[in-house]
Amino acid sequence: MVTSTEPSRVQTVRRVYLDMCALNRPLDDQNQMRIRLEADAVSLILSHVRTQTICLLVSPVHRNETAANPDMAKRTHMQLLLAEIGTEMVADVSQARRRAEHLYQFGLGPADAAHVAFAELGGCDFVTVDDRLLRQLSRVGPGIWFGTPMAYCDREELV
Repeated sequence: MVTSTEPSRVQTVRRVYLDMCALNRPLDDQNQMRIRLEADAVSLILSHVRTQTICLLVSPVHRNETAANPDMAKRTHMQLLLAEIGTEMVADVSQARRRAEHLYQFGLGPADAAHVAFAELGGCDFVTVDDRLLRQLSRVGPGIWFGTPMAYCDREELV
């Protein structure tokens, strides 16, 4: 009989929150190397969401931004994607609003502040391709991990 002194490891599903610029990256013009790399990283993350090793949380901000997209093809694609593989967040909207207002005071745009607030409430890693937002988050120091799609793939050792 073999016994182990190591504690049992329960595999928990990781939660990730991709903002709209990250989610839309695979739909962007792929002529620039950076955009192609980011698109590939987002596609890799989404493939893990599809196999349920990662949970993609979706907030009301996703729904609002998607509905406001004037490009009908992109809007429809994103609505279907979020419905197919996203997990709706159950969060206190008033608490998210208060946190977003606080983040807005630090210079984040309204939508960015709301995305980060919901990611914090969901205890998610936050992924974006927006360099300006990443710099702002470095100053604000949210209580969650944040970074680019490539950094997330490296951190989580996604293959």
